Formats: sequence, structure tokens, C-alpha cells
Amino acid sequence: MNFILVGLLCGLYGVFGKDKEQKGRFSVPLLDVKSQQLVLEANKTLVLNCRGRWELSWAFPAGFDRGQVEVVDSRCGRTHQHYCSCLKVSHSQARHTGLYRCRYRHRTQKQQSVYVYVTDSRQPFVEATAMSPGVLYMKMREPLVIPCRVTNPNITTTLVKHNSRPLSQEQRNIIWNSKQGFTIQMPTYFSTGLFHCEAVIDGLKHNSRAYYVHRTVSSITQVYLNTSGSVQALKGERLALNCTATTELNTRVDITWDYPGKRNNTGSNFKRLVKHQMHVLFYSILTIPKLQRSDRGLYKCRVTSGAQNKQQQVTVTVYDRPFIRLKPRNGSVVEVQAGQKSYKLSPKLRAFPPPEVVWLKDGRVAAEQCSRYHMNGTSLVIRDVAEEDAGKYTVLVRIQQHGLYQNLTLTLVVNVSPKIENCSTAHPTESLIHILSGSGIRVLLKASPLHHEPDATLEEAQGPWARLGQNDGWPLAWVLSPLLGLALGTSVLLSGPGRRRTGFPVQKSERFSSRCLASSPTRDASQRRDCPFVFKRGTVRFLKSLIYS
Repeated sequence: MNFILVGLLCGLYGVFGKDKEQKGRFSVPLLDVKSQQLVLEANKTLVLNCRGRWELSWAFPAGFDRGQVEVVDSRCGRTHQHYCSCLKVSHSQARHTGLYRCRYRHRTQKQQSVYVYVTDSRQPFVEATAMSPGVLYMKMREPLVIPCRVTNPNITTTLVKHNSRPLSQEQRNIIWNSKQGFTIQMPTYFSTGLFHCEAVIDGLKHNSRAYYVHRTVSSITQVYLNTSGSVQALKGERLALNCTATTELNTRVDITWDYPGKRNNTGSNFKRLVKHQMHVLFYSILTIPKLQRSDRGLYKCRVTSGAQNKQQQVTVTVYDRPFIRLKPRNGSVVEVQAGQKSYKLSPKLRAFPPPEVVWLKDGRVAAEQCSRYHMNGTSLVIRDVAEEDAGKYTVLVRIQQHGLYQNLTLTLVVNVSPKIENCSTAHPTESLIHILSGSGIRVLLKASPLHHEPDATLEEAQGPWARLGQNDGWPLAWVLSPLLGLALGTSVLLSGPGRRRTGFPVQKSERFSSRCLASSPTRDASQRRDCPFVFKRGTVRFLKSLIYS
């Protein structure tokens, strides 16, 4: 009988329905209701008719029992060029409240809908209460909907947070809609937790299902490995790489590894999670029990959370056997200038496993001889270089567990710059010209008046004399030949063409200044000083004395 009644109602709609589109141009299907919502009492029958140009289909809320919904399709219109469909829902319940849509079967975006309330005073909320709360995921800066829909558009509801006061609907941030529930437009951290809705009907309070709002976070703060730089290991050893990700609370991550032996499953992966008060640590440990040469290469740890991802990588080098390779960097003899702030003795050294390195100076441990010597990695650093730092330095390299030993000796030469010391007058008739020091020797030159050329007696007593000076404005001077030879040997020339020289211009006055010049192997170490010198007309006799430091 019900089927006959439904068929009659649907048939009458097909026969007597107004042909608003006689030309058959239905852009969307047409429902037989004039309003956008219907209110139906519980246990009543809902009948909806739809008409369109192409084949039709229905979409409606879930939760119907078998046989509770009937759909009758037919061709309709005066020339039967349209399609009609009739939906019948018998014994409607509160849970059937929702949106009912009629649409084209092959053009589902073309549709028309009506919202149906199935009222029941004993069940004001569409979703019945349950033992466990529903879970809602909150995203920052996106609206949050608490879906406590009601079965009657006139029901007044209140949003309540667990262990808190009811939230007022007058707040601008909270909007009520009987077809959706409560919408929090700009949720914050306060919007997380347990919520439910309340409604009062005939003096009786009803609660909706509880909803737990969880804030989804995809914030990876930091990703790091348990090693920095490259990893070196011997063939057959065990490799363990620990990848750690630090995230904000409530963040979930996925950690994956990319490495040379991944296709062959040579490694095993262990994961662990540790919660702290303000953050979460995720660990992923990749282990390879026995390394092979094929395991060398790039190892990548990739951490992903939602759309965010970060990664760290490390290069693994596998050696067949331990080794030491030691050789000089710039020859076995190295030079340094005295007074230099610091100097590093650094030979070329490659070794694995990391070796033990000891530096000796002249056969004794260098660091124990002087506080200015200290190790920097495998190099020896000498601070405030002095003349006594010259000598032989030996570096001892050993890998004791594998019985490997090697050493290298370097000779350090310390260059000392010549020095012109202060001039002084020792006697009214004798003037100290200069003191030249270098290579451990000081030369003291003195001058006194000589009124005639050196005679045989002087030469016999003090040695042969050499004549210096030319007719180019420089004076004629006599100097002991051994002194001249010593001067040449210490890179100092008193006079002579084309050379650096110490000149004594002859003037009528009895006093003038002589210029003393000392040079050294380093170009920037030259020094000059003017010295007062007492001179009387005539020739000059030079006396010498040697002082050894």
C-alpha cells in the first residue's frame, strides 16, 4: 500500500508538475519544495520529488536502516523528455536530520538541496551521546567547528568547556548555526581540550556528545646527527648513526633514512620518543653491524611533519686497514724570524684510526722544556720565537692498538736580525762608532786621530791596513784588513763603490755625524742610527776589539 501511495505521489508530480523549462534547459535539477529547509516530526514520512534534463541521483545523511529509503525513477514531462526521481524516507528519526541533495548522476556538481530537521523532544542533538568523545583537529588561523547540530532550528544551545564556564554566544569569535554547530573563528590554545553543548527543553537539560579538540602541530625545531663532519671506520666495524628531531608539543613526525645499502637492507632502524615539558624528542638509530666497502657514501636522515621537512647528512668513509702517512709540508729544514709572535710546525699527516702524537725537541719532550711550546691538534706551536728555539724537532706518530709507528725530524733555523746599539764616547780622542751584533758575534769599532799613514811598526804590531775611500767626496780612511774581512763576513761594508757603506765625510770642522748601516738576510730588518764621531784632519787609525756573546 505504501509503495502504491509513493508511486501515486511521484506520478502526480511528473504529470501535473509545471514545465517551467519546456525547452528542456535545466541548468540544475529542480526540487518540489519552495523553502531551503523543512521541519518534520520524528516517525513521519519524508517525500521529496526532483526533476531534471538528465538522469538523477540522491545524496542524504547516513544512518538509515535497510528498506527505510525508497527511490523511484521515471521519465516525465509532456513529451517524456525529462527525468524525474522521487525519494521516500519512512519512520524518520532525529539522526536523519541533515542536507538532502538531488543532482545529475554524471554531473554531480549540478545539484539542488534542502535541509530537513527531524524534531524529537527527547533528542535535541543530531549526534547521540557516546562513551568516548569525538576528536577534532584544530589548526591555527583556521576556523574550528564543534558539530553539535540540533534537530530543531529553534533550540537554544550553549557551548561548554570541561571544568570551565559556559562560553557566551555573544562573543564575536564564536558563531552559532543550527545546521553546523558552534564555529570558533580564530581558535587559540584555549580552544583545545574537552567541549560539549547544552540545551534545555521543557526544563530538562540535555548534553551533546563530548568533543576533544586536539591542536595539530607540524613544527620541527631542529634535526641533528650524533656526529659532525664525516665518519671514518674500518671494514668490519659496527656503524651506529643517531638522528634526533626536536619538535613542539603535539607534533608527529616521520623519520626515514637514505644510505648506500638501503636496497639490500644492510641496516636496521630503531625509533624512540621522549616527551619533555616544552618539547618532544624523536630518535631514529640506524645500525649496520659489519661495514663493507660498499657501505661508504652519503647517509641522509629526513624528518617530515605535514608539509614541513628537514634533513641532515653525513659522509661515511670505510678503510680496508689502519694506516699512517707522514711527510714534511715544505721540506725538512724550515726558517723563522726571531721575535715572530708564533710559529706552527705542521707536517702533512693522515692516519686512521686517530693516532697519538708526541713532539720532541733535541730528543726531549718539547712541551716539558718550555711553556711557550704547546700542541694544537697534531701540530706544535711555538709562541714568541726566540734564538734558543732553533734545533731539531721530531714528531712521533703511533697507533698502538694496531702496532703502527712513524716519525719525522724537522730542523728549525731561527734568523736573528743585526742590531745597531747606542753609540757612546769612550775617550775625548776615541769615539765608539757602532756595535754590530748578529749570528752570535758583536763587532766593536773604535776610532782615534792618526796624523800620518800607518808605518811598518803599526803594521807589524797590529797587522796589515787597507785603504778605503775614493775621490768622490768620501774620505780617505785606513782600516785593519782583518776588521774589513770580518765586516764583509757579517754583511757590513764600511766603504766601497756599489755597496752599502758607512761613510765619514771630511769637513773642516772637527765634529760630524757618521751613519752606521747594518743589514740582515731578511729585507725588512735593516737598521740605521746616527753616531757622533770626533774627527781631526788627517788620516784615521782604526782599532778593533771583538766581543763574543
